[in-house]
Amino acid sequence: MSGRHPMHDQGPAAGADSTVLPLEAQLYVGEGQFIDLPVPFRYCRDAPFAVVLEFPEAEEAVGTWEFSRDLLWEGLHKPAGLGDVRIWPPCQCHGRTLLRIMLIGPDGTALLDLPLKPLRSWLRKESYALVPRGTEAELIDWEAESAHLAGDH
Repeated sequence: MSGRHPMHDQGPAAGADSTVLPLEAQLYVGEGQFIDLPVPFRYCRDAPFAVVLEFPEAEEAVGTWEFSRDLLWEGLHKPAGLGDVRIWPPCQCHGRTLLRIMLIGPDGTALLDLPLKPLRSWLRKESYALVPRGTEAELIDWEAESAHLAGDH
């Protein structure tokens, strides 16, 4: 997980390098029961491939998930993800109107239902305003990344 970044509650202002979407999720707690839980999404220019989903009430090790922005976008339209993060769009045929995200960690699994429209709008209008799709790699210092991987700090 990357370190914490400054947050902006109103999306990217001129010169901003991050944006936050405060959302209310429904966390599945068992036997068809859900509880409401605030879960802000964050996007930062200095980690252009990732979005961060936070559980503000939990410890950082448990409460912060970083995953692909492309995975989130894909999951808005069709089932996506094979690893620790899996996403399903609303399924009208099953009466589900919310986006579903499953987070699989070493201590258990969390199943969240989230409103689709504000998330889709935030990705389009806020995160893609900061870093347009397909331009993420231009923001990476590939020499520094290679040196880090090679152990040259």
